[in-house]
Amino acid sequence: MKPYYAGLVGDVGGTNARFALIDGEGRVRNLHIYPAAKFASLNDIIADYLERTMGSKRPPRAAIAVAGPVLDGEIEFTNLSWQVSEGELLAQFEFEAVRLINDFAAQALACPMLGADALKPLGPAIRGAVDAPMVVLGAGTGFGVAGLARSERGDMAVATEGGHAAFAPSDDVEVEIWSQFRAVHGRVSIERILSGRGLFELYGVLAGLRQTEATLENEKAVYEAAGRGDALAAETLDRFCGILGSVAGDLALSFGARGGVFISGGIAPRMAERLAAGDFRARFEDKGRLGAYMRQIPTSLVVHPYPAIIGAARELGMMERL
Repeated sequence: MKPYYAGLVGDVGGTNARFALIDGEGRVRNLHIYPAAKFASLNDIIADYLERTMGSKRPPRAAIAVAGPVLDGEIEFTNLSWQVSEGELLAQFEFEAVRLINDFAAQALACPMLGADALKPLGPAIRGAVDAPMVVLGAGTGFGVAGLARSERGDMAVATEGGHAAFAPSDDVEVEIWSQFRAVHGRVSIERILSGRGLFELYGVLAGLRQTEATLENEKAVYEAAGRGDALAAETLDRFCGILGSVAGDLALSFGARGGVFISGGIAPRMAERLAAGDFRARFEDKGRLGAYMRQIPTSLVVHPYPAIIGAARELGMMERL
């Protein structure tokens, strides 16, 4: 007998699109990853995936996490030249119901579901306050932020565009970093620095400040050079981690995230040991009169490979109950 699939789930970022089926027991099946740049539209990827996995059949529902703001059931991707709406997907694929959800909102829904094997503590292993808000944030192609409001009536993800909030320097070096980014970009958002492109630009700025030549060609080369002991590349990653700690602390204050702060995205797992051993936690806690408040908030690195898929599956379950 062929398996019953409760729905299609997806996680579509600026670089990759991940799709899977959720079976009748809520398990993730048939995960497949597509390079987004090779497709003209999200619909083309969905059509390919369903043909591969189900042939002419269709699951009844779909919940798809997408990188950008979802407004009235529509998304114009921040880092892709795609537009899609729930209505389009309903019409083309004949689903009974479709939900588009911001990708970090999906990750926020996933955070309470992640076990110890999916998380790496950054700082002391402390428990967050029960039923208190959580926040998830992360750098990749862009910088995403979402909160999770919790109550006895259930959890509600709060999608945001927090990555486009202004970057705040924390010392004289960062004032100079801000100044040089501003000369190129005008307004300097968090995402300008805390992203793959931003990390590479940060490397170039620090090279100028240290009066040395920036010889590396991209952010991947910066990771690799730091691993070989290159001093400028290592300084770049350490500065990136420190800024990430400050931003994470600011967002914890903004959300009142006493339930925990979760670091996700494509970049942080590549520097897990540096985050754990460096200035990340010290700068997270360094909030003046609120230092004692911050010391009670756990910070964790999400090492699960596809948390937005887990969150989309949870959203799919909520759709079934409506």
